[in-house]
Amino acid sequence: MILPLKDGGQLYYETHGESGEWLLFLNGIMMSTPSWATFIPYLKPHYRLLLVDFRDQGKSSSLEGSYSCQKHVPDLLQLLDHLHVPKIHMMGVSYGGQVALEFMRTAPSRVKTLMLVTVIPEVTNFLRAWGDAWDEAAALNDGEKFFQIAIPPIYSESFYEEKRDWLMERQKMFKSLLTPRWFEGFVRLSRSAKDFDCTDVLSRIDVPTLVVCAEKDILTPAPRMKDMARQIPGSTLLEIPDAGHAAFLEKPLAFLTAILGFLQLHSG
Repeated sequence: MILPLKDGGQLYYETHGESGEWLLFLNGIMMSTPSWATFIPYLKPHYRLLLVDFRDQGKSSSLEGSYSCQKHVPDLLQLLDHLHVPKIHMMGVSYGGQVALEFMRTAPSRVKTLMLVTVIPEVTNFLRAWGDAWDEAAALNDGEKFFQIAIPPIYSESFYEEKRDWLMERQKMFKSLLTPRWFEGFVRLSRSAKDFDCTDVLSRIDVPTLVVCAEKDILTPAPRMKDMARQIPGSTLLEIPDAGHAAFLEKPLAFLTAILGFLQLHSG
């Protein structure tokens, strides 16, 4: 479905499930709504799922010029108002977690619970350097080469050993699906996070919060996420073993167990 935005843009979203409390998925930077397809059948019997593509992502409209990831917050608020959702369970992965933290700065009263998956509260020099490398890879306008350069740090070494055939299929898919428009949007999204810093928000978070880190994540390392969890009052920390930054794809059962267990404690 398409939501016309007040500034003339368009936001693509999907809903799944007929009853229960609302659960919002916020995508990582290279993701779009289909990225959650595997999880929908397990979650929609219990919750009403809200999937959304940020602008410059998936089927949503493009943005122009430079912006920060806070730019997405008014879009999400307009979407919640459109659906008459006063409070929502909010789960963000990586870039989506950054947007979730910016949302907590702006509209914390609209969030019932917060789930932060493989995200840290500020961009480190190391992460910024990888962002620069991804921008250079995107400038090639070649999905296969982009995959070869950008994807290795996202998964763990063991996943590369065990799932090489799956990864090679993904590489072929990138070559056929990634268009010049996709690359242009990706670069804008990537640059929108270069100066991200929500460290000042952490101590003010007053909703039940789950922090999910991954043992082998080099982009948003587990020690930094554990430090973030300590700064969020009353937060729950879970570490997924032997997984990298894309832990929710590497270990989907562990991810689902963590999300469902946390939500069951804080629903109703």
